[in-house]
Amino acid sequence: MAALIELAPNRLIRRLFGERRPAAGQSGGSLTLRRVVGAISVALLLAAQPAAAQSILRDAETETMFADMSAGLIKAAGLSPKNVKVVLINDDSINAFVAGGQTVYVHTGLIEAADNANQVQGVIAHELGHIADGHVLTGAQAAKPAMGMYLLSMVLGLAAMAAGSGEAGAGIMAAGQQAAMGKYLAFSRVQESTADASGAKYLNTAGVSGKGMLTFFKKLQQQEYRYGVENIDPFMQSHPLSGERIQTLTADLQASPSFNAKPDAALEERFKRVKAKLIGYVATPAKTLGAYPEGDNSIYAHYARAYAYHKAGYPDKADAEAAALVKAQPNDPYFQEIQGQILLEAGHPDQALVPLRAATAGTNNNPLIATTFGHALIATEDKANYEEAKRVLRTAIVRDDENPFAWYQLGTVYERTGDTARAALATAERASMTGDNRTAAQSARAAMVGIPANTPDWLRAQDIAMASQNAIDDDPKSKRRRK
Repeated sequence: MAALIELAPNRLIRRLFGERRPAAGQSGGSLTLRRVVGAISVALLLAAQPAAAQSILRDAETETMFADMSAGLIKAAGLSPKNVKVVLINDDSINAFVAGGQTVYVHTGLIEAADNANQVQGVIAHELGHIADGHVLTGAQAAKPAMGMYLLSMVLGLAAMAAGSGEAGAGIMAAGQQAAMGKYLAFSRVQESTADASGAKYLNTAGVSGKGMLTFFKKLQQQEYRYGVENIDPFMQSHPLSGERIQTLTADLQASPSFNAKPDAALEERFKRVKAKLIGYVATPAKTLGAYPEGDNSIYAHYARAYAYHKAGYPDKADAEAAALVKAQPNDPYFQEIQGQILLEAGHPDQALVPLRAATAGTNNNPLIATTFGHALIATEDKANYEEAKRVLRTAIVRDDENPFAWYQLGTVYERTGDTARAALATAERASMTGDNRTAAQSARAAMVGIPANTPDWLRAQDIAMASQNAIDDDPKSKRRRK
């Protein structure tokens, strides 16, 4: 994969989502009861729960753009840019959400649907409203009384069924479900309206135009029109209808001095590039070539086609597109990055070193790019490159220790240079991150044998061994196996 790194659902994502884990299976009880309780639980908490099958896309250019476009908004929300992350989720639906902590999750479908960077800023401002106002916690609290209402109606309904009144029991349960859902959704709509107001305030405070927020809501409104507004029950929605949101926000946003400010041209240019490369990565090659045909010689088209050809298995065409990018802007580190990545994955790591070294230096050792550079150094199988690979990869994990691939590459170079103890520690780090507690515990204990006691690496191995063993001991499945 050129430049973009996709992380499948694992402990890393659960950590980012606030360690939300599926409940352990339960034995006994009514199967129907468990299904009904599970269904209403999912329905009530749907707005706060990310889909388990979603994956994170990591890309240095995209993450840098997110950080820059959101920094002023984060400060306006009374938060610190050092603590707030904007994370890209590989999902083609038009959505963004928060799920605990200080992380905003943006779907790839939203980036594809957005016309400009300012629209994305409007969405981020709204999500920051949820974070600053503590909506995830209050939302979980609001679900409890709704769940209580439903469970009570279910108990009464099942009692009626047991007494021989099947239809009456089903009616009681259906009415309880609708009442509980309505109660929770009403609360959710209030939260969304509050987040809209907070987001508008952050835009105005940061001097960012609110036009993007309004135009994006109008885009969503058009979708509602296509569905048929008359078919939408406004009281059974988790969000207010888009027309209502537009009407509520317009006056406040238009009153801001920044409303008619000229768009940030440099930011808009960066957004167009990120959108093009994203489409090249997530869309089918045919769709990408339809949006960016071969006759289009713009930077965006070359970028999108480089990813599309690389993904489709046409290394020569991908390399030609990357070469066109570098020719147009020889010192652009992200163009150097994709050129090096394509060469590396085409089996030419020696040729990839020059552009990847330049890209690493040009981004001040961005950890994602540095990891790719370290990978290329190892892939040359030239022992003379291994010490540089160690230095590069150690710097990368210091700046970003949440990258399993970086730990894998560091473990590889330690293994090749004979440092098996630190290779085991790197394996333990990676296994701990991906939720493989058994491997993490075993590897950490192996690392402790070969690393001098009470050194930082030994202490880190000890921490992983203890935490992973505790997780194993607390796992109900492990307890059942021991029985």
